[in-house]
Amino acid sequence: MVLQTQNIQFQYPGGQSFCFPDLQCGPGEQLLVLGQSGKGKTTLLHLVGGLLRPKEGKIELAGASVTELTDQQLDKHRGRKVGIVFQTSHFVNALSVLDNLALPNYLTGEKVDRSRAMFLLEQLNLTAKANKRPNELSVGEQQRVAIVRAVINRPALLLADEPTSALDDHNAAQVIQLLQGYAKEAQAALVIVTHDQRLKNEIKQMVAL
Repeated sequence: MVLQTQNIQFQYPGGQSFCFPDLQCGPGEQLLVLGQSGKGKTTLLHLVGGLLRPKEGKIELAGASVTELTDQQLDKHRGRKVGIVFQTSHFVNALSVLDNLALPNYLTGEKVDRSRAMFLLEQLNLTAKANKRPNELSVGEQQRVAIVRAVINRPALLLADEPTSALDDHNAAQVIQLLQGYAKEAQAALVIVTHDQRLKNEIKQMVAL
């Protein structure tokens, strides 16, 4: 099992508390987490991705217990095993698209694989955008580049936070096909958190918050 959670609870300091349903997602499996704003979708994604630590409960992530790792160990494990497509792309606008794609390798101490970055861009018809700045891309192009960045280290778990909610039907369909295509090819677990009801027709395994 790539991802397994049990009795996860979380509370922001002086703020809202959450109690989440248990999740399971194995290699090549896809899980859709549906919920309206305020239900804790992004919080849950950050918990299972190791960006937040739960107040209570257990998270097993790609062979490691998140709650038992030190911060340094967790950062290293997340960098190697988890790819995250954030709701906001968080590109470094001073860098080119290609340099942004090299960052995950650099930050995890891995060899920067520019050839893989170019191969992935070519697959998405984005080769011509490699030397552009992120703010020169359309919203749909930025989302596709964000997916390339998330999968460049060949993660065992791919997480996506509202990857289609700001896109029209055409671009939304393209993005979900890219996510599913990577998960199938790499036998990675794919977890999408969203309020976008269009995705209910694309992923059968669902959890509602």
